[in-house]
Amino acid sequence: MKYGCGLLRNGTTGAVMVGLVCGLYVCSGQCDKVEVIELSNWTITNQNGSLTIANQTLPLGIYSAFAPQVLDSYNDVGLRYLAYDNFTFSNFFQFDVHHFNRGHINLTFHGIDTVSEIRLNHQLLGRTDNMFVRYSYEVSSLLQAENFLEVEIQSPVVAALARANALKEAKKSVPPECPNERYHGECHMNMLRKMQASFSWDWGPAAPSAGIWKNVELEIYEVAVIREVDVDVSRVNGSYWNMHIRCFLDAGGWQNFNGRLVLYAVELLDRPVVVDRYAIKNISHLAPVIEFDQAVPNGKVVTWWPNGYGEQKLYPLHFTLKTWLGPDGPEVRSKTKSHKSLRVGFRTLDLVEDPAPDGVGNTFLFRVNGVEMFMKGSNYIPSHLLPEMQTNEQISHLLRSAKEAHMNMLRVWGGGVYESDYFYQLADSLGLLIWQDMMFACAMYPVNDEFLSSVREEVRQNAMRLSHHPSVAIFVTNNENEAALVQNWYGTLFERDRFESEYRELYLANVIHELKLVSHSSRPQPLVSSPSNGKASEPDNYISSNPQDNQNGDVHFYDYTKDGWDPGIFPRPRFVSEFGFQSFPGAYAWQRSKGEDDDLLGLITHRQHHPLGNVPVIALVERHLPLPFPENENYATALIYFSQIAQAMATKVETELYRSLRDTPHRTMGALYWQLNDVWVAPSWSSIDFYGNWKLLHYWARDFLAPISIVALYEKSTDSLNISLICDQLEVDPRELNVVANVHLWSQLLPRQSTSWDVTLRPNGVQYDKVIAISDLLQGEFTRTNAFLELQLRRGQDVISRTHFFPSSIAGAVGIEDPGLEIASRTCLNTTNVVRNSVSISIQVKRPAVFVYLELLKPYRYTLSENGFMQTEPMHVVYLTFDAPLCARLLRKSDLRVLTVNDFMR
Repeated sequence: MKYGCGLLRNGTTGAVMVGLVCGLYVCSGQCDKVEVIELSNWTITNQNGSLTIANQTLPLGIYSAFAPQVLDSYNDVGLRYLAYDNFTFSNFFQFDVHHFNRGHINLTFHGIDTVSEIRLNHQLLGRTDNMFVRYSYEVSSLLQAENFLEVEIQSPVVAALARANALKEAKKSVPPECPNERYHGECHMNMLRKMQASFSWDWGPAAPSAGIWKNVELEIYEVAVIREVDVDVSRVNGSYWNMHIRCFLDAGGWQNFNGRLVLYAVELLDRPVVVDRYAIKNISHLAPVIEFDQAVPNGKVVTWWPNGYGEQKLYPLHFTLKTWLGPDGPEVRSKTKSHKSLRVGFRTLDLVEDPAPDGVGNTFLFRVNGVEMFMKGSNYIPSHLLPEMQTNEQISHLLRSAKEAHMNMLRVWGGGVYESDYFYQLADSLGLLIWQDMMFACAMYPVNDEFLSSVREEVRQNAMRLSHHPSVAIFVTNNENEAALVQNWYGTLFERDRFESEYRELYLANVIHELKLVSHSSRPQPLVSSPSNGKASEPDNYISSNPQDNQNGDVHFYDYTKDGWDPGIFPRPRFVSEFGFQSFPGAYAWQRSKGEDDDLLGLITHRQHHPLGNVPVIALVERHLPLPFPENENYATALIYFSQIAQAMATKVETELYRSLRDTPHRTMGALYWQLNDVWVAPSWSSIDFYGNWKLLHYWARDFLAPISIVALYEKSTDSLNISLICDQLEVDPRELNVVANVHLWSQLLPRQSTSWDVTLRPNGVQYDKVIAISDLLQGEFTRTNAFLELQLRRGQDVISRTHFFPSSIAGAVGIEDPGLEIASRTCLNTTNVVRNSVSISIQVKRPAVFVYLELLKPYRYTLSENGFMQTEPMHVVYLTFDAPLCARLLRKSDLRVLTVNDFMR
């Protein structure tokens, strides 16, 4: 059989690669298109040949190939030897060199992790040193009928050590050298442009992968291809929008060239836009960019809004580019046409740093489409510690869970990776604004020429790729590095002048410089660090004496020495971009992760990387909950369960405090808790565990981040509750709104006393309702130890929001007894393509059940309609959904774990 557009075969079987063939016998009008061919069928071999695996597809890494069980048991240490070895990734493919005998052929690696040498047919193409960079090589002169491609990847641990030693020889140090010993980690992570967390973190193991974590492609073209398109959307005089468009090209030759670009925007424009001035005017091969403006009538546009404020309308744009050499235009059937499609949203976004109403410092708040918004959300770490193992399905679940919890912003943290196109496309469609750190975290970094050159390319490529997304709200050059330098986290004080100079050289002269090349009128200027003092950092040349100033910029706050359930311990900042408390994943998650002979508490201790160990978790639990003694049989069960209650309550209190401060003169306008997700089963700050199951924190976040919430914060100095009514909605129905304060006895179902009053809500603001003395609510038979309070915000008889206040520790409460809990379950629903189990669980009690906790003891990802709730009525129904191979028409009692605090009262 003859193929009109050439033939490429891959692997020893010689199978024809899908996607190459333009047509049978004739090209059918398609042979002017740039062709992109993925190379598959790889073989991996370690340095001495003792390990080898063939017939592998990308993405691929040493752990995913040889040790996918690295996150089980103690394998993070037991399988570490893989990270100390060098590996070769090889690919044999055939190619029709006679057909592709003109133009350019790029061999493009979209992601190599990390230090490698690339050879094609035993000729060195180049060396890589940055997993965040795309590397492309012109190979038309090297391709043969049969080709052998090798990527030799050096051990990241060895490569990092070599670079650290080279600096030492030059009498320079770039701390920190090694992580805390509790991390069981590897040293010198800051020497490589690699996922910093792969060398370990306080929430994750060391699994320094090496591999090809993105596709490898042959790109066959005549002159140039579209690589990225940036669209800067701005509103002009309220009558029309402008799209400032820049198409960034890759050109393979050494000649200037010509081109014609066509933009199709069928929902926005009545006809295609043809940019043909470059048909006469040359495009520089040194900086190949096509730049133009396109107006869009205001009436054609539906505005894009963050989650909770409106719809996320996205408009498809399709770009077609033809390029050629010389005045005569493109030749027939030459590969001159390339394409790029993307979706854009029309919105304005400002970071407002004006003099604050309290008269000290500046505000720090985001204004979207003219509306000041409280940013509520979390911090996102990679969905998998092995970058080659991240999947769209995992990303989708995490982002949709964030949306379901009413979040409107996620911070992509600077120790992970620049996320996939799919991640940002999904964030666009879900209305999740992205605070985008560049990938520098918790370290000083070298500033030699080679390192800075690599960093500039990294920032340039990723900023160009991400910049058009309406979800990308702001770029930040690093995580915590200004604070680390100023506060001497890593012993930098002895050479403070040098480290300050190098800090400014890296972030101001290089990272910020590259970010400003894709700056937008609809996006704030990049921040230099987080935390920082924002605009107020400028007089200090961006190294402030106190980057954690509560009067300016953003702060990170953690304090494990005080009671996290007490709102009085927390600061009053302008914006909190990190805060949180640890908890442990559910017992069944540990069961799935541990080895058969592993001791559970021993494994928890091994995976607890916090320098203080489990002490902060246990201390917070013991302040409020009846934790059994360690020698008790139920100690581990209680510790896991109570840790989630303590984390959820502390994060709730802290978040509610920040939300309640938005309309005070201090104007706190953001709360992003640490952290959304996990990379393994371990003690961490996450609200969603490694298997995707929500911890109690995420269920509670769905309530305390709700658009309308009632908040009751205890004020110790006056022994009273401050009642605030929070409303993020831009419009609200004021009718029939009331608050009901219920007094409950721990020993009896249903409220024993109720008080109600009419209230109102303030659209997109806080209604500071009233201050109630505890003594006004707890009188007569009701005491601090035998009673607790429930406050409900209602519309008529319908409960919109509720919260609880416990005047004593629950461990010291009087009257909590066996609730006599019984459960029953029924019903199952099948869908067309998967068995989606939807089970209703009826819970009956005879006495109040404290923080009812349900856990599915099957290896499925599941969600509940609520979890960790107070049950004060005789009957309550919870809905459980999970996807499984079979329909579980009736769950057995052994399939569910149901816990209450009552079970552990002494």
